[in-house]
Amino acid sequence: MNLPTTLSRILNPLFTDINEDELETEWKDIDNMPPEQRLYTGLLEIPGQVQCFLTRPKLQVTDMRTLEKSQRQKLVEKTFQTSDQDNERLLLHCKQRIDRARVSLPTVEVRFEGLTISAEVYVGNRALPTLPNFVRNMWEGFLEACRLIPSNKQDFIILNGVSGVVKPGRMLLALGPPGCGKSTLLKALAGKHDKGLKVHGAGLSRWESLFKSGPQHQKLGSITYNGHDMTEFIAERTSAYVSQNDNHIGELTVRETLDFAARCMGVGYNLDLLKELIAKEMEDGVHPDPEIDAFMKGIAIEGAPSSLSTDYILKLLGLDICADTLVGNEMLRGISGGQKKRVTTGEMIVGPKRVMFMDEISTGLDSSTTFQVVKCLRNITHTMEATVMIALLQPAPETYELFDEVLLMSEGLVVYLGPRDGTLEFFETLGFKLPPRKGIADFLQEVTSKKDQKQYWADKDKPYIYISVEEMAAAFKAYPTGQELASYMETPFERRKSHPAALVRNKYALTGWQLVKACTEREMTLIKRNAFLYIFRTCQVGFVGFVTSTLFIRARIHPTDEQFGNLYLGSLFFALIHMMFNGFSEMAMTVLRLPVLYKQRDNYFFPTWTFTFPCWLLRVPYSIAEAIIWSCMVYYVIGLAPSATRFFRYMFLLLLMHQMALGLFRLIGALGRTMVIANTFGTFALIVVFLLGGFILSKDSIHNYWEWGYWVSPLSYAQNAIAVNEFLDNRWNKISSVNNNSLSLNVLLSRGLKTKSFWYWIGVGVLIAYTILFNFMVTYALKYLDPLGQKQASMPESAVKGSIDKQVGEGSQSESATTAIIAERVPNTDEGSHSESDVPARSAEDTDREDLQSVEANLSSFVHSGGAVEITPGTKMYLERVFGTSVRSEVDLEGGPSSEQTPRAQKGMIIPFKPLSLTFRNVNYYVDMPPHLKEGGTGELRLHLLKKVSGGFRPGVLTALVGVSGAGKTTLMDVLAGRKTGGYIDGDIRVSGFTKRQDTFARISGYVEQNDIHSPQVTVYESLIYSSWLRLPDSVQESTRLEFVQEVMDLVELASLKGALVGLPGSTGLSTEQRKRLTIAVELVANPSIIFMDEPTSGLDARAAAIVMRTVRNTVDTGRTVVCTIHQPSIDIFEAFDELLLMKRGGQVIYSGPLGTNSELLIKYFQAVDGVTPINDGYNPATWMLEITSPANELRIGKDFAKIYAESERYRSNDAVILECNIRPSDAKDLEFPTQYSRDVFTQVKACLWKQHLTYWRSPYYNAVRFFFTITVALIFGSIFYGIGAKRTSQTAIFNVMGALYAAVLFMGVNNAASVQPIVSVERTVFYRERAAGMYGPLPYALAQAGIEIPYIFVQTLIYGIITYAMIKFEWTAAKFFWYLLFMFMTFTYFTFYGMMAVGLTPSQPVAAVVSSAFYSLWNLFSGFLIPRPRIPGWWVWFYWISPVAWTLYGLITSQLGDVEFIMEAPGYGSLMSFVYISYLGAATTVNVSFY
Repeated sequence: MNLPTTLSRILNPLFTDINEDELETEWKDIDNMPPEQRLYTGLLEIPGQVQCFLTRPKLQVTDMRTLEKSQRQKLVEKTFQTSDQDNERLLLHCKQRIDRARVSLPTVEVRFEGLTISAEVYVGNRALPTLPNFVRNMWEGFLEACRLIPSNKQDFIILNGVSGVVKPGRMLLALGPPGCGKSTLLKALAGKHDKGLKVHGAGLSRWESLFKSGPQHQKLGSITYNGHDMTEFIAERTSAYVSQNDNHIGELTVRETLDFAARCMGVGYNLDLLKELIAKEMEDGVHPDPEIDAFMKGIAIEGAPSSLSTDYILKLLGLDICADTLVGNEMLRGISGGQKKRVTTGEMIVGPKRVMFMDEISTGLDSSTTFQVVKCLRNITHTMEATVMIALLQPAPETYELFDEVLLMSEGLVVYLGPRDGTLEFFETLGFKLPPRKGIADFLQEVTSKKDQKQYWADKDKPYIYISVEEMAAAFKAYPTGQELASYMETPFERRKSHPAALVRNKYALTGWQLVKACTEREMTLIKRNAFLYIFRTCQVGFVGFVTSTLFIRARIHPTDEQFGNLYLGSLFFALIHMMFNGFSEMAMTVLRLPVLYKQRDNYFFPTWTFTFPCWLLRVPYSIAEAIIWSCMVYYVIGLAPSATRFFRYMFLLLLMHQMALGLFRLIGALGRTMVIANTFGTFALIVVFLLGGFILSKDSIHNYWEWGYWVSPLSYAQNAIAVNEFLDNRWNKISSVNNNSLSLNVLLSRGLKTKSFWYWIGVGVLIAYTILFNFMVTYALKYLDPLGQKQASMPESAVKGSIDKQVGEGSQSESATTAIIAERVPNTDEGSHSESDVPARSAEDTDREDLQSVEANLSSFVHSGGAVEITPGTKMYLERVFGTSVRSEVDLEGGPSSEQTPRAQKGMIIPFKPLSLTFRNVNYYVDMPPHLKEGGTGELRLHLLKKVSGGFRPGVLTALVGVSGAGKTTLMDVLAGRKTGGYIDGDIRVSGFTKRQDTFARISGYVEQNDIHSPQVTVYESLIYSSWLRLPDSVQESTRLEFVQEVMDLVELASLKGALVGLPGSTGLSTEQRKRLTIAVELVANPSIIFMDEPTSGLDARAAAIVMRTVRNTVDTGRTVVCTIHQPSIDIFEAFDELLLMKRGGQVIYSGPLGTNSELLIKYFQAVDGVTPINDGYNPATWMLEITSPANELRIGKDFAKIYAESERYRSNDAVILECNIRPSDAKDLEFPTQYSRDVFTQVKACLWKQHLTYWRSPYYNAVRFFFTITVALIFGSIFYGIGAKRTSQTAIFNVMGALYAAVLFMGVNNAASVQPIVSVERTVFYRERAAGMYGPLPYALAQAGIEIPYIFVQTLIYGIITYAMIKFEWTAAKFFWYLLFMFMTFTYFTFYGMMAVGLTPSQPVAAVVSSAFYSLWNLFSGFLIPRPRIPGWWVWFYWISPVAWTLYGLITSQLGDVEFIMEAPGYGSLMSFVYISYLGAATTVNVSFY
C-alpha cells in the first residue's frame, strides 16, 4: 500500500465535511434560480484545476447550454468512469436517481399477431431485364391498369401468419437464414414496411397462393404498441429502425451527422422527466450526484447545434476516435465500413426513442466491438426498460449470451420465440443437439436448413428424417413455451397502464423555425465542403462571360441595322440560356441527396419544406453572384443600352432566370429520382422551354396546337422582357432603311417578340411565379414520392414452384437463369441474400460425402513431384467438425487418386501454376497528416499507419489477418498487393526470395475485395469467362480455358448458378454470399499463386460464411498462398485457419504464427503474459484474444503487447520463417513476362466489347428509355416544326429552318451526353477493379465502351431522322436524306462520347454535370447560329473551327439549303436565297468526322 493511498484513507473524513459544505452552497444557488434557468444549470469541475489526492475536485455552477466540445467529452468520460465503452455505471446511477424520486419510466410492449406479408413477383423468363421484356412489362402494366388483362404477377408470401411479442426490459435476438423475413418483420414493427408489400391475415401455406390471383385473405394482421393500433400514434417517432443500408452525406463528419440527428429527433420525454425529478427532489430536500445531474440536464437541451447525446453515443459506439472525420463515400475518403455501420446505428439511437429495431448492425465489425455495442444496448434495455429487437448474422457465443430472448425464423414462419435458455431444450425434443465447440446461433440458423440439418441429429440409433420448417413451427406451438406465448397473446394489453409519454403523437420534435435553422446550418456546411464545385461554377460563369463579351465586342458600335440587331438579340438570348444551362447540375446534386433525404423524411426528422426552403434560400446569393459577374463582364463590353436602369434590369432578369432554372432542375431531379429518368425529364423540359421560347422559332411561326407551349414557357417571357429592355432604348428608334419602321420594331417583329415596355415587368412577374411554383412543387414531390425501382429480390423459379425435379424432368437445367423477381415497385424482402436453396436438392448424406471427397480430391491434385501432401491441422479439424467424419492426414500423390475420385481429381488444377511465398520485413506506411489533425496541434507531418510490420505467407497455408477496426488490416493487405496509390511505403517485400515488382506481381496475384464489385447485367458464367479470357495467357487453349472455368465454378459451388444474373448488391440478382463466392471465383480463374481476401465472410450469416470458408479452404488446399482479413469469426471459421497475424490499433503486430489444434498455441502464448485473464471453456478464442489485447485491457494490466511480441521467441521464429522463405534454389529465376497484360490489345477490345454488349442489351432503363425518348422528341420536333422545311420565302422562314436544325442537334446531343453518364459512372467502379487486376489497359476498355454505343446510336438516328425529316418536310432526295442521317449520327456519337469523357475525367457525377454544362454553353455560343462566323472576331474564330456543333450545323444546313436559289425578302442581306445563306454562315463545309 502506497503512502498517498494511506493518507487519503486517514485524512479523507476530515475534509469531507468541508467539501460537502461547499457543495451544499452551490446547490442552494441553483435552487434559488428561476425554474427555466435551474433546468439547464449544473455543477461541473472547474477546468484546469490541480486536484489534491485528499479532496474531491471543486465544482462550479455551469449553464449546460454553453458547454464546449471538450467539456462535453470530459463530462461523458467522467460519467462513464471507464476507458472502455461501458455505460452500465452511468445508467445505474441515472436509474437510482429516478427510483429515489419515485418517478416511473415510460415502457412500450410491441405485439404482432397473425401478420402475413406478401409481394408480387414475376415467374420464369420474365425475370431477365432485356429490352423485349422491359417493353412487354410496360405494355402489360398499362393494360392491367386499364383492367383489360389480368396481372401476370404472382403473390409470394414473405411472412406467414407470424405472432409474437417484444417486451420492455428484455432484449430480443432475431435469427434466421437469408430470406426468412426477419428484415421485413423489423420494418413492419417499426411502421416502415414497404408500400409495395401487401399485408394480409394469418394461416397460409408459404407457396399456397403463388399461382392464384385475386383477394385471398380476409382477416388483417395486427401490430400494436401498448394495445394501441399504429394509426393512433406516430410509430416512426416512437421506434427507431436501423437499416442495413449505410446512407449518409459523405461531406459531413461523424459528429455532424449525429448532431443533426439528435437535434431533429429532439429530447422527447427526457425534458419532462428532468422537470419531474427536480420537482420531486426539491420536495424531498435531496440533491442528486452532480455528474449525473449534469449529464441528465445536458441530454435534455432541445434544439442545440451540438448535443451531449452525440458525445454519449460516440463513446458508446466507439466512434469518438473518428468523430471529426468525414463519413466519406465512393469518391471521398472517409471512415471505414465498420465505422460507417456504427454511424448508421448511432444516427437512429441518438434520439430519445425507447423502442429500437436493429437490422444487421454488426456487419463489418469485429467480434469484440460487436460484443461491446450489444452489451451497452443490453444495459439500456435492462436499466432503462427499453424495448429492443436486434437481428444479427453471426453473433459469437458471448454476444448471444447477452440476449434475454430469441426469435428464430425460417421461410416466413416463427420456429421459436422465447427465453434464450430454452432454445436448445426445444430442439432436443425434436431430436437435434448442439455439438461441442459450435456456436449456438450458428446451430440455430443451420438446423432449419435441409442441407445442414442432418449433422445435428442426436440419436444415431434412429434413422434421420428431415423435419421441415412447417413441422418445426407446429411443434413450437405445441411446446410449453409456445403455449405460454399463445396464452400471453390472448390477454390484451391494458391500455390504461400505458404511460402518457410512451407513445409519440407529434410528427416532429421541434418547431418549424427550429428545423429550418437546423437544415440551413447543415446546408451551409455542405456548401463550404463543396466549395470547389461552387467556385468552379462561378469561375465558369466568369469565363463564359469573358468569352461572350469578347465575341460580341464588335457589335457595340453598330446599333445601326437589322443584322446587328439580330446579333444583339443573339447575345441576349445566349445570356438567358447560359443561366438556364448553368442550373443543370442542380438536378444531379438533388438526385444524389435523395437516399439520405428519404431516410430522414421517413423518420420524421423534418418536414420536407424545412429542407427545400434553405436549399432555395441559400442559392439566392449564388444566383446574385452569377448575375453580377455576368452582367459586369458582358453588358457594357458588348455595347448594350448604356442606361444604368436598363443595366440593373438586365442583371435582375438574369438573377430571376437562374433562380427559375435551379427550381426547375431541382424539381426534375425530385420527380425523376434516378439520373437516367431525371435526364430524360430534364431534356423534355428544356425542349418545351427552349423551342417555344420565341427565339429558335418565332412566335408567329408556332402552330396553333403548340401555341399553349409558348405561353407556358418561362423562356418566352424572359426573352420578351430582356428584348424590350434593350430595344426600347432611344438608340434603336432610328428609322430603318428597309421600311419606315424603327429598327427596334423591325428586330422585335422579325422574331415575333412583344414591343411594349410593360412586357419587362410581366416577364419579371412570371419568372418569380415560376420560381415559387417550382420550389413548391419540389417540396410536394419530396414529400409524397418514394424511391423508384431500387429494390428487387430474386430467387430460382424452382424455389417458387417447389418442383425442381419436375423442372429438370421437363428439360430445364438447374443452372438456368430462370428466376422469379419481385416486381420493380416491390422492395427487397431481406436486404441481404434472398434464397436458401440455390441448387437442386440432394440428400444430406450425398452432400456431405461429395463435399468431403471434393476437398480430398483437391488435396490430391496438389501438383508436386510425387510424395504426400499433408492436410494441415486447420483443414483436418474443419472437415471433421463440419462433416463428422474421420479425415486422412495424408493424400498419396505418387499413386494418384483413388478410382472413385478420379473424375474430380484435377478440380481447379487443369492449368498448372507456380506455388509462391510472400514475405515482408519492417514494412512502414505513412500518409500525409489529415488537416483536422494538423489543426489539433500535432507536430507530425505524416500519419504512421503501419509500424515495422513483418511476416510471411506460404503456399498451402491459410493465414488470418485479424485486428480491431482501425488496426490496419486492409491497409497492410493493400500495401502488400500494390493497391495503395498514395502515401509512403518503406520496407522489404519479397516473392519467393526475389524483390517484389508490381508489374509482374499483378499477373500472379489475385485480390478479393471486401466490396463485391461486378457488372450487374452479366451472368455468373459470363463473368468468369470474361475474367479468364483476359487474365489467362494466350498459350492456354480455349477448350482448356472453358474447362478450367467449369472446374473453378465447381470449386466455389457456383455451377448451379451459372446462368443467374449478378445484379446490384442488396437489390437484384445474387445473394450476398453468392456474390462473395463469385468475387473469389473471378480471381481464381486467373490462376493466381497468391490470393488476398478482404473480409470474405463480412455481411454473411453463419451458413453462408461456412460455404464461403469452404471455398477458401478448397482454394488453399490446391497449393495457393491465401491470406484473409476477418472480423467476426466463429470458432469453426477461426480454427479453419492455419496461421494468424494479429494487429493492434496503430498498425503494430502483436502475434504472428500458427494457431495449433483448438487454437492451443495462440492461447498458450497469451496466457503466459502476466495479468491476462485465462480463456473460459467453450469461449471463442478469436473474441478472447481481441478482448485481452484491447487498449483498455492493456491499460489495466500495464502491458504493451506489441513490445511483448517484439521480445518474444514467437517473433524470432517468425523471423526464421521469413529467412527460410527467402532462400532461393540455385536455378530459381525471377518472375518475367514478355508483355504487361496477358492478352494483346485486339483481344482486350474484343473481350470488353463482348461484355459491354451483354450489359447494354440487358439495360432497359437506359436503352429503352433512350429509344422512347428519341421517338417522343422526334414527334415533338416534327410537330413544332411541321412543314417549315418547305418554306423558304422570307428571312424568318430561313431562320426557322436553321433553328429547327440547330435545336435538333443541340437537344438530342445533350440528352445523349447526360444520359450516358450514370451508366459510365456505375461501370467505372468495375473498371477500377479490373484495371487494378491487370485485365486490360485503359485504351481497349475505352474503345469497347465507345464501340458498343455505335449500333444503338445508329438505330436512334434512323428513328429520329426518318420521323423529323418527314414531318419537317425537307426536300425528299436520296442525297439530302443520306447527309441528314449521316450528320445526325455523327452528332449523337460525339455528344455521347463527350459524356463518357466528362465522367472519366471528373471525380464525381455532379462535377461532370457542371463541366459538361460549360462545354454545352461554349459549343452553343460558337455553333454559328447565335453569331455567324463572319461576325466572330479573329481572336475567337479558332474556337469556331474546333466546335463540333458548328461543323454539324453547317453540314446540315449546307446539305439542305446550299443549292437553293430563288428571290426572297431579306433586309440587310440582299435578295438571293443563296446569298443570304452564304452571308450569314460564311464558307460552307461538311467536314464533321473529326468529332467522334
